[in-house]
Amino acid sequence: MAKSPGSKSRGPISPSPISLGIDTGGTYTDAVLFEDGVGVIASAKSLTTRHDFSVGIGRSIDAVIDEADIESTRISLVSMSTTLATNALVEGHGGRVCLVLIGFDAATLTRSGLSGAMKDDPVLFLPGGHTAHGDEVTPLELGALRDHLSGLEVSAFAVASMFGVRNPDHENRVRDLILEITGRPVTCSHELSSKLDGPRRALTCVLNARLINMIHHLIHATEDLFAARSIEAPLMVVQGDGALISSDVARLKPIETILSGPAASLVGAAYLTGETEAVVSDIGGTTTDIAILSGGQPRLDEDGATVGGWQTMVEAVAMHTVGLGGDSEVGVTQAGMDTVLKLGPRRLIPLSLFATDHADLVHGTLGSQLKQPRLHDHAGRFAIAVGRQSAHLTALTEPERGVLDRLAGGPMALDKLTDSRRAKAALERLVAHGLVMLSGMTPSDAAHVLCKHEGWDRDAALKGAALFARQKGSTGLPISPDPVALSGWIVDTLVQISAETLLEASMIEDGFMPSTDARKLLAANDQASANMFIAFQMGLKVPLVGLGASAATYYPDVAERLRTTALIPEHAGVANALGAVVGQVRVAAEATITQPEPGCFRVFLAGVPKNFGSFEKAISYVEGKLHEEAEVRAREAGAGEIDIRTERDDNVAIVEGQEMLVESHVRTTASGRPRVSARVSA
Repeated sequence: MAKSPGSKSRGPISPSPISLGIDTGGTYTDAVLFEDGVGVIASAKSLTTRHDFSVGIGRSIDAVIDEADIESTRISLVSMSTTLATNALVEGHGGRVCLVLIGFDAATLTRSGLSGAMKDDPVLFLPGGHTAHGDEVTPLELGALRDHLSGLEVSAFAVASMFGVRNPDHENRVRDLILEITGRPVTCSHELSSKLDGPRRALTCVLNARLINMIHHLIHATEDLFAARSIEAPLMVVQGDGALISSDVARLKPIETILSGPAASLVGAAYLTGETEAVVSDIGGTTTDIAILSGGQPRLDEDGATVGGWQTMVEAVAMHTVGLGGDSEVGVTQAGMDTVLKLGPRRLIPLSLFATDHADLVHGTLGSQLKQPRLHDHAGRFAIAVGRQSAHLTALTEPERGVLDRLAGGPMALDKLTDSRRAKAALERLVAHGLVMLSGMTPSDAAHVLCKHEGWDRDAALKGAALFARQKGSTGLPISPDPVALSGWIVDTLVQISAETLLEASMIEDGFMPSTDARKLLAANDQASANMFIAFQMGLKVPLVGLGASAATYYPDVAERLRTTALIPEHAGVANALGAVVGQVRVAAEATITQPEPGCFRVFLAGVPKNFGSFEKAISYVEGKLHEEAEVRAREAGAGEIDIRTERDDNVAIVEGQEMLVESHVRTTASGRPRVSARVSA
């Protein structure tokens, strides 16, 4: 139809922006496509491929693009969450690191769990450090460090100095020397937290250093995938507090991705359910992550996230993480004359899953072991090499190399691989370093036996359960009559432990009695109907939101034991990936002001402390600098439009009738939605 004079052509309507969310977990890699104004338009799951993360990520990306039937060029933003860092800490995996302590003595290793975190890794002590006011205590000596660096076989370094947050000069100089000589990644304690407590900052540094190679590989592999698929979009990564940062920032501070996956799931849960008050539990393959929604927002742990028993200084969602998941290792212990099942914390590859790729090995081995009159200690277990060529391999012992060489031709049954004590010990060390994974009986296998799960090899799960049931208890009889009874026992154990853990976490959040009473209270709750005199009822006052691929399998029963309602939302299995794309960029810049003497107000920002003659001048300087720093960091983190807010907490005391500033803490937060790609095509 002809246009009338003076009319204007509007042209084609621009399509709505589409965001791609990715979550790389211990078992599955999830992906969702989210269209503004529409919601989730496609979702997919694929198995995480630890030997090469890009394989699993690529499969998920291709699956959601095919399902939505869109061009990849329409994707204007990619955001990724990951449970890999969390799982590594829970399972004790990670690279070999060197800790450099400046101004501390050997007794420091006994605090905050540092000695346990270091394992057998090297620790170097250097003279140096500062006072609480930022003044140098002892000049830094770098000679000993220079002598040691050339012979160290480590993947990364952690550096912590006495009062390094008040004056980071010594940490910076040590970092520069390490980079100059080794070129290996270095984490400084002042880069991770502005809070005092040197040993805990050192611990956080060590954990960060262990994770660097893993997170770097994940980001690099993902970016290569985008290039191959013509996706020209910014890549964001979810932090432990649920906020987003650019991939460039994540490379510099990979420790910030601790609890990334659980934090994303909490953001996704709030979006999917619309609930403002709830307990959220996300069950994955390796861990169960429990958190609280309060006022529609994740409750944060300002004291620092605790993961795998380590108390870090990473501000994150207040998360209770336990080594309990669908792929948890199933073990047997004796409690007096009773046989008790133990789940986790180590993750195994489920037999039913392992058999999908190695059917002949699994079925042949399990079938042969079922015919044997005596059960071997390692019956029903297999090992496979999964580690990448990395700095780990330069520090392997001869027995460890021998085990890896035997696995080079493919996976093996454990009873064939561990034919000596040395081989058994070497295998355990390789598993601890993440270079080898074991396959064996898990709750996922039990769910397949009971037909609660589908998709993998149920026959392999049945054979594995039959072998496991033949183990002898304290009475000398098999622990279970058949694979179905055993599987029911395993699933019931997972439900019971989940309920106890959720009650424990809720009690902690409410400030009640020590968490060790949770099991007794839940047992009393279950027995209340049989009591003659006591009416005992305990449960959650808020709904239980269950997330994860297996949430629908377990959480209705868990909620029943806790006398509450289970909410399993649509897309519960990919809530992490969804939470990754609906979140915001949020960064914080902080400063501290003290009064070392009357008329002197000392400001601690990055670099050397600065003195002012009045509190007003100090505050004015701090607020201006923090505003500038927060805005710059938010831009670097990938934010578009930015909202900036400043909070101040003054701690004063009366000394000889005069008001004296003890400390003023100033925090400026910049937040906003991430920038999207300018190129979006239909």
